[in-house]
Amino acid sequence: MFDVSTYLQRIGCAGGTGLDIETLRKLHKNHLMALPYSGAAQDLRDGIRLVDIDEDAMFETTVVDGQGGTCFQLARLFHRLLRELGYDVTLLAGSTAEGRESFGLDVEHMLNRVALDGAEWLVDVGYPGPSFIEPLLISDAVQSQYGCQYRLVDHEFGIALQRRGRVSRWSVVFTFTTESRQWSDWRELENHLNREYAAEESEACPIARGTDRLFREIEADTRAHDGQDVLCGRALDNGQVVLKGRRYLTVRDGREEVRTIKDDEEHRKLISSILSGEVR
Repeated sequence: MFDVSTYLQRIGCAGGTGLDIETLRKLHKNHLMALPYSGAAQDLRDGIRLVDIDEDAMFETTVVDGQGGTCFQLARLFHRLLRELGYDVTLLAGSTAEGRESFGLDVEHMLNRVALDGAEWLVDVGYPGPSFIEPLLISDAVQSQYGCQYRLVDHEFGIALQRRGRVSRWSVVFTFTTESRQWSDWRELENHLNREYAAEESEACPIARGTDRLFREIEADTRAHDGQDVLCGRALDNGQVVLKGRRYLTVRDGREEVRTIKDDEEHRKLISSILSGEVR
């Protein structure tokens, strides 16, 4: 059962019920540190569900059990938490380059916007990374967080969120629009994914290959596959870690390091450390 107190305790924000930017920053960062991006919490036996979801059941798996989830689980639950705390929160949709190429839709990603004290903030706790760790002010200004810079620029598909580290170039994280959305707006994507899932399942594939930024059924024992389907991430106090397939990216104080993980045992340990929160 969804419970605000339990939620706040899980993300280390017990008693954090203020309606101000400092509280919002703490809620956002702690959420990213406490609950990983992971497809392992998604039960696919009844198909992929993005719209008609039992939020109470999802809360137990994603938050209470600490398994985390994808943007559709994390963003939806955080939206409810903020709303119940009294924040003026609006659902938004976005898309990565890979998602747009795969689906041709602008509702591949799910995130939120918060209106607070005359300003609007971009809130996103459901992206595997690297991305922003604290809310971003929706403005033309370049903003800095933990050694990285972020900016919002006009794009043919709406607004592009761009990011760069201390020595890297600007690159697009994802695009989005400020149009207010409803859960039902993701029905078309849900139907598309289920058609692909049904087709791929008949070929003994765990999930549609085109859903790179959506769901990954992360297995504790990766010996059954080559590890290329893994996608998980978690925020650190000063950065983020992301494992995409065999590519392991760490960002600490804006300094990025990328390694290709060839050893299966190391790969399994990295998955476990990210999902359990024991990243070193």
